[in-house]
Amino acid sequence: MPVDFEKQSYWHERFKSETSFEWLASSETFMTIIAPHLSRLPSRESQPRILQLGSGTSDLQNHFRASGYLDVTNVDYEPLAIERGRQLEEAAFGEVRLKYVVADATQLGNDLPPGQRFDVVIDKSTVDAVSCGGTTTLLRMASGIRKYLADGGIWISLSYSSSRFDVEDLPFDVEVIAKILTPKLKESEPDIYHHCYLLRPK
Repeated sequence: MPVDFEKQSYWHERFKSETSFEWLASSETFMTIIAPHLSRLPSRESQPRILQLGSGTSDLQNHFRASGYLDVTNVDYEPLAIERGRQLEEAAFGEVRLKYVVADATQLGNDLPPGQRFDVVIDKSTVDAVSCGGTTTLLRMASGIRKYLADGGIWISLSYSSSRFDVEDLPFDVEVIAKILTPKLKESEPDIYHHCYLLRPK
């Protein structure tokens, strides 16, 4: 993976022209994996509070809304990505009802309202881009997520790596809840999977 994936300048240039892109799996596929876990969250309010980190130009927020989830906060540190997210929602529904925040997934304490808590944090390969900055950066992201999770809350992360969270001092217990087989160009090629992780605070 290019080192530039950790740099905001890379994403700024990319999002100047990119209006829609899905990392590792379609939003439809991802939703089939995470939907059962969303439905099992403790009922505190009428709806679970969802935080999507690194929303980029994905249409995942539209799938949340179509499924009836309206308490969704979409975060990206590139303003152009936030603009794209609003555009995708408005194009699909004729209005914008979800939340969009310019914030850094590795420095959440600086950007989200104090006292805010979420029942589930979602990232669709954002952890892979963050990991280009090294283990310290990944742990900083994990620490911020831990801070903003409500009691009983979970973090669901989609990654290309089978060892993404094999790091010391991670404040979460980790389990793999799904493996997604990547497409092959030839039948003789080995099976390669993307991994969907569920993380619970220790």
